Amino acid sequence: MIIAEIAGKDFPTAAALASYAGLTPKTRQSGTSIRSETVSHTGNKRLRRALFLSAFASLRSDPISRHYYDRKRLQGKRHNQALIALAHRRTTVIYAMLRDHTTYQPQPIKQAT
Repeated sequence: MIIAEIAGKDFPTAAALASYAGLTPKTRQSGTSIRSETVSHTGNKRLRRALFLSAFASLRSDPISRHYYDRKRLQGKRHNQALIALAHRRTTVIYAMLRDHTTYQPQPIKQAT
């Protein structure tokens, strides 16, 4: 589904791909008061859903994704916020794979020292 939704489109950066998918934050602001940052509801809904479900499924099968999710939860993010952050991160990995014509090569988890 992810490949089908981005096929034939050219994105200059990973941020552009994330924006196209609707995974970028949208700030609600009036003057100097900032109310909140929410996920933008613009973008490709099918792609956003596929990336969100991919992030959710990766929690069981990919220890790197699980570590990233747990780190976001420790930072005080709610479940859905952490999943959206993981989906955004996976979007940057997909972008790099498409740009470099490579397959996914998991990196070892770096432990804090």
